[in-house]
Amino acid sequence: MSFDHLCENPSPREILKQVFGFDDFRGLQEEAISTLMQGEDVLVLMPTGGGKSLCYQVAALCRDGMGLVISPLIALMEDQVTGLKQAGVRAAALHSELDYNERIDLWNQLKRNEIDLLYLSPEGLLTPSTLEFLKHRSISLIAIDEAHCVSAWGHDFRPEYRELSLLKDQFPSTPRIALTATADERTRNDILSVLKMERARILTASFHRKNLFIQAQPKYSETRQLLATLETKFKEGSAIIYCGSRRRTERIATYLTDRGYTALPFHAGLSPLEKKALLLRFRSGESMIVVATIAFGMGIDRPDVRVVIHLDMPHSPESYYQQIGRAGRDGDPAYTLLLYGGEDIARARYWLDQSAAPESERHSMRSRLETMIALTETVNCRTQTLLACFGEELTHKCNHCDNCVNPIATFNGVEAAQKVLSAIYRTGERFGAVMIANVLRGRKTELVERHNLEALSVFGIGKDKSEQWWRMVIRQLIAKGAVKLGNDHGGLALNRDIARPLLRGEEELALKEDEGLSKTLGQAKKQAFQEDDLSDYETELFQALKSWRRGEAFEQEIPPYIIFHDTTLREIARHKPQKLDDLEGIKGVGKSKLERYGRAVIDVIKNPSIVNQLHS
Repeated sequence: MSFDHLCENPSPREILKQVFGFDDFRGLQEEAISTLMQGEDVLVLMPTGGGKSLCYQVAALCRDGMGLVISPLIALMEDQVTGLKQAGVRAAALHSELDYNERIDLWNQLKRNEIDLLYLSPEGLLTPSTLEFLKHRSISLIAIDEAHCVSAWGHDFRPEYRELSLLKDQFPSTPRIALTATADERTRNDILSVLKMERARILTASFHRKNLFIQAQPKYSETRQLLATLETKFKEGSAIIYCGSRRRTERIATYLTDRGYTALPFHAGLSPLEKKALLLRFRSGESMIVVATIAFGMGIDRPDVRVVIHLDMPHSPESYYQQIGRAGRDGDPAYTLLLYGGEDIARARYWLDQSAAPESERHSMRSRLETMIALTETVNCRTQTLLACFGEELTHKCNHCDNCVNPIATFNGVEAAQKVLSAIYRTGERFGAVMIANVLRGRKTELVERHNLEALSVFGIGKDKSEQWWRMVIRQLIAKGAVKLGNDHGGLALNRDIARPLLRGEEELALKEDEGLSKTLGQAKKQAFQEDDLSDYETELFQALKSWRRGEAFEQEIPPYIIFHDTTLREIARHKPQKLDDLEGIKGVGKSKLERYGRAVIDVIKNPSIVNQLHS
């Protein structure tokens, strides 16, 4: 490495301050770096936004040789490399989108030992020519990012990651660090086994994201609930809405566009050019909504995602946590909402039962799905329930989830359950939730009359309750496993082993009373989204700094957050530095960025209106 302002063998703390602009390490960063400095392997489990990348970046810059970083996505590599170059680090990414001249230039830099950190995909690393070249270079460490991709039990398994098992043999004296934000115990063990890191130190940070408000709501009116959330929570920055199918992403994006939002669909069916164009817009800092399948998200470093909404229930807590973790990476408050329905739960179970996967794999998938269902229906602190999925115990209520802010009332649900189960049985176990609710309420619809259902003894026995109320009961019976999907046409059937004791009154059953969405939204705003503590003048400075940053990023064709995060700009606005020495003490302002941007930032602080002159 060649930082003129650093000594020949800088310490991790010198690198942290001079290169990255931070005074102190966070959480387990220092322990992870110390382990690598001692030449030992380490597995780091740290939540999204927790600072995982700094662990290997700092260590690589302290150790002799070039650091290798294995990453699954080009977008992630490019973001990291751009950010490192801004900090004065000689970083590069070797991937398939480099043109001929770029590739030749990079190989020449590698031969001249002019790269401190090299990012590449598993496939790129394991290319025989690349592997042979790297075996004869001095490698400081090897980082395997998104390490859950290694495991067949993980939520985002990628077969090519399994081949990384040869790293131990090819680079026997090089320390390795595997990093992930989501992995249960089985996945962790698989990572260690596949990578031959059985003796690695395991560092597990708390997965508690205090800046995320977590809410789950049953679907009543999906589009109304969606709009209510966006109108309340989405003011600036970006939002991600996850859907279960390509068709739904297109439909929801069109629906939101028609109502004045900048909303774009993203799914695997788009062409490479369309995907790249959307990612460029998203990374540019434009205020927008991405409506996506799970194909969107991994490697997305944009820090100001303020809202994440799921319109379909994820199949595992790991997937759910990974996706909501894309919100609030800057540490500022962010809001997450999961909408789910009984039919969705029943359908997920049905198709899992029909799967041709080996029984051991289906058992693991079933366990994850049931845990996810329990998370949606819990009446306890939702954050406690979620953290328990990763083996972490939160000893107190979080006070930033819907169940803490607005505790759920329960009632004795035995009689209601008996009515629903009887109606399903007596209608032949062939109709969906809407029809069952109509029968219970005594509604003579065309379909009811066609099947002569008004003659049944259960017809009208629940006329004192609304359709929504009965669908609430049905959904919870599905979640508890008493009701299942009888066929792929949506007909509900009894799971007799669980339903029979309820019908006989042999078991107690507590059901929860669903609240309307508006009350919890209002509480969430009051509890978890406090107004910024900047004064009016400081807010003016903050906006002027953002405007300057936007223009600077546009000229360089890089994402604005690569220059400075909002948190750094907010600190600058709060402290109002008048000279470079004052600016140097601000968190996130390293030596390179101070030299590159310091004078312009000071000018903006002294005269906010100068921004209009700079970019006019």
